[in-house]
Amino acid sequence: MDGWGNQHLGCLDFRANLPEISKMTEDPRGERLQIMLAPEELEALDNWRFQKRMPSRAAAIRELLKRGLAAGDIEAAEAGRKSQDFGVTEGMSVHASDGTKN
Repeated sequence: MDGWGNQHLGCLDFRANLPEISKMTEDPRGERLQIMLAPEELEALDNWRFQKRMPSRAAAIRELLKRGLAAGDIEAAEAGRKSQDFGVTEGMSVHASDGTKN
């Protein structure tokens, strides 16, 4: 019998190694975070990413998050505000070619 209570007669069972394999392939960052972006927010992110030559959207988001946390001048959100109240591109016009804003 294997560790899961299965009996195997004369065949190879690769499942016995799954716990070790999964430990080796676990992402060191751990938690997956999903967000929804409006098309213009995604465009702004991609423009910034390409301008800064970031290798992926995930890398760009981590860099922007790091910069935002380092800024430290953000006030606490007012009570009752919803996620939709925190858009990325309000008050800016994004140009697809260079990511600049007006």
